[in-house]
Amino acid sequence: MQYMLLIYNDPALEPAYGSKEFDAMMGGFFMLNEKMKADGVLRAGEGLQGVETATSVRVRAGKVETMDGPFAETKEHLGGYYVIDVPDLDSALKYAAQVPSAGFGTIEVRPLMDYNPTAN
Repeated sequence: MQYMLLIYNDPALEPAYGSKEFDAMMGGFFMLNEKMKADGVLRAGEGLQGVETATSVRVRAGKVETMDGPFAETKEHLGGYYVIDVPDLDSALKYAAQVPSAGFGTIEVRPLMDYNPTAN
């Protein structure tokens, strides 16, 4: 089963770019990437640029509306994701707990939809 690990962080709580703490956190991400590759579970993963680069799109009454930034105003921002393929939720949670920013952010774990279950 595939799961998405959505990585949310409050930018005010994450280590400053270029600091030793930031480098240690990024090293943790690189180590987790290699672990998940070695375990054969990593399908995709990437960091996202800051929310200030986002554009939200919606259609209302047939009109396309665009807005700068994310739609929801929250302290924690979606900063990246992993897609993993593991046997069950417990396995997904074990990997989520290893995401370095879980110590100051939140990792949301969601199963991906399977639109073709008979092909599995």
